[in-house]
Amino acid sequence: MLIPFLIPFVIAMFLAINMGGSGTAPAFSAAYGANILKRSLIPGLFGIAVFIGAIIGGKETAKTIGEGLLKPQMMSFSVVSIILFSVSISLLIANILGIPQSTSQSTVMAVVAPALYFDSLNTHKLFYEILPTWLIMPTASLILSFLIGKYIYKPIRKKGYTISRKINESYVLKGLIVLMSLYVAFSIGTNNVANAVGPIASLSLNELNISQTHYIHILILATLIIAPCFGIGSSLFGHKIVKNTGKEIILFGKIEAVIIAFISASLLLTASCIKGIPTSLVQLNIASIIGIGVAKLGFKNIFRKTQVNKFFIMWIIAPVISFCLSLFLTYLADIFNCI
Repeated sequence: MLIPFLIPFVIAMFLAINMGGSGTAPAFSAAYGANILKRSLIPGLFGIAVFIGAIIGGKETAKTIGEGLLKPQMMSFSVVSIILFSVSISLLIANILGIPQSTSQSTVMAVVAPALYFDSLNTHKLFYEILPTWLIMPTASLILSFLIGKYIYKPIRKKGYTISRKINESYVLKGLIVLMSLYVAFSIGTNNVANAVGPIASLSLNELNISQTHYIHILILATLIIAPCFGIGSSLFGHKIVKNTGKEIILFGKIEAVIIAFISASLLLTASCIKGIPTSLVQLNIASIIGIGVAKLGFKNIFRKTQVNKFFIMWIIAPVISFCLSLFLTYLADIFNCI
């Protein structure tokens, strides 16, 4: 029994490595782009903050992934392995291309596939909670950033504070950027770690015949194993993705970078703590960039002067790959009586 039990754990760790690579960009791209932090420090800081976030606030999102969409009794070795493997492949493609990707959306679609196949999908959770959140949160991020950019940032900019060398080189602002980077990583921990931990926790309860009252203990144990892999993924894939996004974020300046990080991380934390909805930090981050960019540069220029438009295609492709691969592997497993 030990060997098949280890297989989904290994895949979950591989997934966490891929998520760590993808999540590094929205967390530390501003600090990297402004040359505040050395490249070698980022994986360690990112991993620690993600781990703390997962332990403190990751429970509800893990329950959504592990129990909210597919009946927890169906989280077998084969199903969990298929879900985690499908997400890992879709994210690996995005990481190789150097494009930050929504791990949450890929994971949800990977869970939806076997749920549809076995006709056990919780449609209320998907259509009335998760999908609306995916639309509302990025929209809120864009609007908030636009309003702050237009009515708060622009007046400050006109007075010359944003181009002041004294302000931009101050240790207070640099420290604030690092603090925001850690805040974003903490928010990632409350939400994205659940993508790997949730299915593993449900699997453990089923296969080891553990009472539901011990669910939180299983979550903590799985988190202790999986969360540190985010730091490993950051060191392996993070540099390329941070390089792709860091310099364009810093195009807006250090003050804007703080605004972008605060809004996107706060919205992600809200989604994690209130309803436990797996949500894309990457999309919140890019929506915030667009919002403040439109206020500063205008709608057309934001797409001309940045590369955010190239991310949209991959945001559609990765969840589709995850869903199709998960559905196909579930079909094969069912044919060969491996479910």
